[in-house]
Amino acid sequence: MHGSPKGLLFAIYYPILAAIGVPANLTVIVILSRGRCGLSRCTTYYLVSMAVTDLLVIIIAVILNRIAGIYFPLSFLSITPVCSVRSVLNYTAVSCSVWLTAAFSFDRFMAICCQKLKLKYCTEKTAAVIVATVCTLSCLKNVFMYFIYEPNYIVNNIPWFCSIKLIYYTSSGWAAYDWIFIILTPCLPFILILLLNALTIRHILSASRVRRRLLAHSNRDKQSDPEMEKRRKSIVLLFAISGSFILLYLLFFIRVLYVRIEGISYFSGSNFNESNFILEESGIMLQLLGSCINPFIYAGTQSKFREELKNGVKYPTNRIVKLFK
Repeated sequence: MHGSPKGLLFAIYYPILAAIGVPANLTVIVILSRGRCGLSRCTTYYLVSMAVTDLLVIIIAVILNRIAGIYFPLSFLSITPVCSVRSVLNYTAVSCSVWLTAAFSFDRFMAICCQKLKLKYCTEKTAAVIVATVCTLSCLKNVFMYFIYEPNYIVNNIPWFCSIKLIYYTSSGWAAYDWIFIILTPCLPFILILLLNALTIRHILSASRVRRRLLAHSNRDKQSDPEMEKRRKSIVLLFAISGSFILLYLLFFIRVLYVRIEGISYFSGSNFNESNFILEESGIMLQLLGSCINPFIYAGTQSKFREELKNGVKYPTNRIVKLFK
């Protein structure tokens, strides 16, 4: 596989993704946890939770699945029970990451568009309950994936690799589970994020027009508006996170719909040709890229985050200089 252009691309792409994603998400967790970025505690709770799940996606999906599969194809990670557990953890981490993005979008929708419910809903306690619920339901939904695999072959009574059982495609029970699985991740959160952002944009445009008229009548149209500036920063952060999610998950979403409409079976290679493989892998590559994008969004949109990052970089340098002095 390493000799082919696709194999070489994967062998380079995923280590680079891991090398960037792990330190970037760890940095976000440390900086945001200090609570010095000027964000509300509710927003900070969501962003830290999203960074944790993105870090888990990098560790599980990229390092333990992709990189290990490329560089260590015959390690203990390829034993069927371990392979099945890796698959469950992979789907769980991705599901948590996706649904926390949807939960954050809903929280910002409530904060921007529903002022009467904002004080009751947009709290750290509510955020903690939602994050715990999302993670628990994601675990429950994906734990059944452990039972869909069987070994590719058995050597010295040791089962190796994971192959999806034929019954997964012929059983009505598994067929129902498969549809629920696909609807819950990624279809429903993808549609929810699109809808919430559309409603938020409509509300913002309407509120901005009203506010400009009020300011014009009070002859303050040339003065700065602190409320609009504060709202603008919140909106930029929301749209940057949800917008990047939509763009990076779009191909993956299209691939899921294509597979369902065309009735392609991954069990049989007869109708899974080169173009299908490229669509599949490209969608996964972009999907996993989304797990290391948010740190750069925070750095690009939040001035206080950049300041904390600079202080963090300067601190060890200053300590070393003082030590030598």
